[in-house]
Amino acid sequence: MITFSGHHFLWLVPLMTSIAILYYFNILSFKIPWIPVSVIGTAVAFYVGFKNTQSYDRLWEARKIWGGIVNDSRTWGMMVDNFVSNLFTDNKKSEEEIYAIKKRLIYRHIAWLYAHRSQLLVSTPWEHINQSNHYKRVAEQYQKKFGIGLIDDEETRRGLDKFLQPNEYERLTNAVNTATQIINEQSRDLKKLREQNLIDDFRHMEMKNVLRTFYELQGKNERIKKFPLPRQYANMSRYFIGIFIALLPFSMIPEMMGLEEIGIWLTIPIVSLIGWVYVAMDLVGDYSENPFSGMANDIPMLSLCRVIEIDLRQMLNEEDLPPSIKSKNGILM
Repeated sequence: MITFSGHHFLWLVPLMTSIAILYYFNILSFKIPWIPVSVIGTAVAFYVGFKNTQSYDRLWEARKIWGGIVNDSRTWGMMVDNFVSNLFTDNKKSEEEIYAIKKRLIYRHIAWLYAHRSQLLVSTPWEHINQSNHYKRVAEQYQKKFGIGLIDDEETRRGLDKFLQPNEYERLTNAVNTATQIINEQSRDLKKLREQNLIDDFRHMEMKNVLRTFYELQGKNERIKKFPLPRQYANMSRYFIGIFIALLPFSMIPEMMGLEEIGIWLTIPIVSLIGWVYVAMDLVGDYSENPFSGMANDIPMLSLCRVIEIDLRQMLNEEDLPPSIKSKNGILM
């Protein structure tokens, strides 16, 4: 928490110390009544609380969507493993050919997972990494030390060429929305399997329905990614907190001057701490509203993709499986 927001003490403490010194040497003598300041503080707390609630809702919705991706991916693997067979065809395929079809469908879905994750990590204009000056530098540090910078390049860029067919790779990766086109390629493949009677009508429609749910889940994630928390809530709280912090010492310092000589000096850490709490509350909401920004507050998409990959490849009876993603410095990406 100190690493995340403790640097704000670097301006809060000098500011409160300067004002306390002005009061101590009677350079300032006016006092703002405590009641209006407390009313402003209460109003600001409600406003920041509303912003944080909405930010958390965006974060939790994104996590539920990825939970749906995990569940439906396992359903897809189960259907591929059990539905694709020689049961309905007169032109029987060998076991090796059936296995190759199953592997193609499952591997293509794994490619969709990593492609979807990569697309969600592409920054939008309103995210911190695309802001100017200070915000951009801080976001770059957070990504490096507490975000995607913790993961090796080979982990973040898990090649789609490993999971896509050679004749599909260039065509699909050059698409505007690679993830969308991968699901569409799955649908085309199912059509061919139906034509060959490797799946019947019922199984064909059931598998199509699962593909439709992947489109729905992908669209829900893209909605969160591409529509920000409304700016009037995201930005105005920062200004309201600034107004409250600016008024606070002119009410609290004169109030505590009556508590013997030490009282005025006690106000420096107390008022600084109150100001920091408000700033920290705003930062929590600020860095939670974008759950796909490559920082510590993100949904652990890479870990979830790896969990799904391991589950699906075990359905193919593969043994050379990649390891699960481990947390680094207490952060799971």
